[in-house]
Amino acid sequence: MTELETMPSKAYTDDRAHVFHSWSAQRLLDPVVVAGAEGCRFWDDQGTNYLDFSSQLVNMNIGHQHPKMVQAIKDQADRLCTVAPIHANDARSEAARLISEVAPGDLDMVFFTNGGAEATENAIRMARGHTGRFKVLAAYRSYHGSTAGAITMTGDPRRWGSEPATMPGVVRYWGPYTYRSSFHATNDVEECERALAHLEDVLMVEGGHTVAAIVLETVVGTNGILVPPDGYLQGVRELCDRHGVVMIADEVMAGFGRCGEWFAVDRWGVTPDLICFAKGVNSGYVPLGGVIISRAIADTYAERPYTGGLTYSGHPLACASAVASINIFRDEGVIEHARHLGDDIVGPELDKLADLHPSVGEVRGLGVFWAIELVKDQATREPLVPYNATGEANAPMAAVAGACKQHGLWPFTHFNRLHVVPPITISDDDMREGLAIIDEALSVADTHTTA
Repeated sequence: MTELETMPSKAYTDDRAHVFHSWSAQRLLDPVVVAGAEGCRFWDDQGTNYLDFSSQLVNMNIGHQHPKMVQAIKDQADRLCTVAPIHANDARSEAARLISEVAPGDLDMVFFTNGGAEATENAIRMARGHTGRFKVLAAYRSYHGSTAGAITMTGDPRRWGSEPATMPGVVRYWGPYTYRSSFHATNDVEECERALAHLEDVLMVEGGHTVAAIVLETVVGTNGILVPPDGYLQGVRELCDRHGVVMIADEVMAGFGRCGEWFAVDRWGVTPDLICFAKGVNSGYVPLGGVIISRAIADTYAERPYTGGLTYSGHPLACASAVASINIFRDEGVIEHARHLGDDIVGPELDKLADLHPSVGEVRGLGVFWAIELVKDQATREPLVPYNATGEANAPMAAVAGACKQHGLWPFTHFNRLHVVPPITISDDDMREGLAIIDEALSVADTHTTA
């Protein structure tokens, strides 16, 4: 390689000089310059190719540069690039109709936002306006976005830097997580029963009549891909009905095929009052999110205004891409493929890796939404790295991620977990290739075990 080839590109030097990155210490960054992408792969400006097992931020559900999506955006740009949300527009109307069509129960109205954080913000505002109540129950081990209200609801360390809370009224509760049970449960049945009893107690001591909403990630995403035990979501629905509380399902990451269903709640036959979505609705080709609203809550605002809005709500380019995406899902059997990948390839292969590697404490997930929890000792379940580890303390996980990248796989890691979250359109062969690379990388994790 020549000296010229090793020099930083203009894109890199301009980034380092002028781009302020999220969630980062700016001087410590060394970002990859992405030059292009297609399907489940992307490549940098030096020609290094990566199998994208992160889906960027778990949003590239239909993969990079799907030609029908790209064409839909081009066609819409030729007709109408943008219009104020007060007007009607065919792209927006059709996107809302299609989203309502795949949503459960009587959720048939859509409020569009620019992303997931604004969706959760507006869902809380709707719930408070609908109930006339103030408190919001939000779980630990959750992420709901980084805007003021969304970060207050978030139950992980990303909230700490924004405290004291700027949205009062949030009350914490523990959700189910059998492997590291807060309730000393030994199996999913016990975990479900005890997590629901705990939530019922929280409602009792807070006063159920003062609670506007319970917000939860249907399947917890970044904080561990925590699949709720059977019966848990049904139990939350029953508690909400009993106390007149709005049930908000945050499906920003779990929705639109990621869990092998249109929405993760479909797996358990539960209909929340509000569903927050973003990411997979159009794979982030153009920023888009929103709230799908039940008829009862929509009727609350039939004769009085809803006091919220966004300049780019229902942006035509974004909505046109959502229309294209939903049609791609249907025409190409994307939901069914996601279910097949989880049931027939990812689940069985990860079970094999769990048997092979002493660093694997647990594997869990569904569809194309899986986590490998890494430990120092399988018996004690001590995490491979401490909670919220940084710097040298996080070296073992950094080494695992580095091993993945060295073999051409771009991973998604968080705390002591390696997530398996490629585009849900990934082929069987590419999925197996990625899992084989993870198998090799786990040998690095094995060197840090103590048992």
